[in-house]
Amino acid sequence: MKKSFMAALIALIVTVCIGVPIFVIGASALVNKSGVPASNSAAQAANVSSAGQSDQVNQLQGLISQYQDREQQYQQREQQLQQQLAEANAQLQQDQQTMQQVQMLLSALQQRGLIRLTNDGRIIITQ
Repeated sequence: MKKSFMAALIALIVTVCIGVPIFVIGASALVNKSGVPASNSAAQAANVSSAGQSDQVNQLQGLISQYQDREQQYQQREQQLQQQLAEANAQLQQDQQTMQQVQMLLSALQQRGLIRLTNDGRIIITQ
């Protein structure tokens, strides 16, 4: 009987040593008003999930807006380059017409005998 009494006494002491701090911590958590509420309820999880989705949607909308701005810039740049190309083509056409006129003039002067063209491209005035 002495052994069973000692075992019960030791079990009671161990239980008190472990149980009392558990109750103190629990009571402290209940009384503390500045603590963070538990977030394991379904409603709070849904709020956290929808808030996260809302942030993600906002981020994606921001990215879409950036891409649309870039696309608009690229389209404006393409229009500018097409305009420059059209101007360059017009200048090239004008230069080709000028070159044809010069060739016709040189040919006419050569036919009349006023100039002579050498093989190396020099022009010699005959008179």
